Amino acid sequence: MTRIIISGGGTGGHIFPAIAIANALRVYEPEVEILFIGAKGRMEMEKVPAAGYRIRGLWISGLQRRITWKNLSFPLKVISSLIQADRILAKFKPDAVIGVGGYASGPTLRVAVRRKIPALIQEQNSFPGITNKLLGGKVDKICVAYEGMERFFPTGKIILTGNPVRQDIINPANKTQALEHFHLNTENKVVLIIGGSLGAGTINKSVLNYLNQHAEQGFIQLLWQTGKNHFNLIKSNQKILNRKDLHIYPFIDRMDLAYAAADIIISRAGAIAISELCIIGKPVILIPSPNVAEDHQTKNAATLARKSAALMLKDQDSVGKLFDLIKNLAADHELQNELSRNIKTMALPEAASVIAEETMKLIRRKE
Repeated sequence: MTRIIISGGGTGGHIFPAIAIANALRVYEPEVEILFIGAKGRMEMEKVPAAGYRIRGLWISGLQRRITWKNLSFPLKVISSLIQADRILAKFKPDAVIGVGGYASGPTLRVAVRRKIPALIQEQNSFPGITNKLLGGKVDKICVAYEGMERFFPTGKIILTGNPVRQDIINPANKTQALEHFHLNTENKVVLIIGGSLGAGTINKSVLNYLNQHAEQGFIQLLWQTGKNHFNLIKSNQKILNRKDLHIYPFIDRMDLAYAAADIIISRAGAIAISELCIIGKPVILIPSPNVAEDHQTKNAATLARKSAALMLKDQDSVGKLFDLIKNLAADHELQNELSRNIKTMALPEAASVIAEETMKLIRRKE
């Protein structure tokens, strides 16, 4: 029986692609045994078991970029996680190890390389983090989502696969069904606003600024995911509660229907969000979060903006400029078509299957 370890997590942007890869491996080889390795206390310790997979946790976290007492324990955590990872790999005896990014991925892959176990990195961003750059020369394959990654990794190891996304994103929903689901009308353009499951403060301020300064506008209606952390405060704003052009949710469970309903999408620029948006193929305004490691989101968004596949707006400019940009885009059908056409060319919907296949190739080569 083939045994494979998938390591990483910390955020949904790492966890859900990892689960998509695991599901693809099961399709490729139904009897495969998969074990996840994550970081104790992080969301993968709940999400992975909920998806039907076993997981082990390492005592590991990131190095804080500011001076803090928490960094004092970091060297101890690294040593501890390397020892834990070594014990897990020794007991499980994997035929291959896949790293998807996140705190647990580094120690697990380091041990796999030392043990000469076939190892593969799935790099989601257009600008890799420090750990993946260090590991790139040691692992066997590097599956990337963007062209031009030869700047960071050995050319012969790179495979352009794209980022794995949820299956319901690949199979588009019906727009009429989507409009009915969210009680949207068919006359006005739908602007979908998403800032992640927890929410994006600046994007939410931009929307509130618009709603507080403008009466209901006939040309757009807003489908707004505020994030769970922001919903109650926003919902308490009596001035906006009864607007017919506003449909507000803390979290949208049926994101496939939200994408189907949308004419224009406002989003952060996380790697997985962008991969989904490329498959959806709608006009997009990206507002990169400035609060992420290596400024990944700005680099991701700039890659699309250079190809006229999306519009990019700086986080610091969004409160004053977002809705003017939305209004101009909603009125410019030629620009909408150009953005939609160009972003579709960047879609790689079979990423999970390709990564699964490349993993099995590594195993067969070792045999």
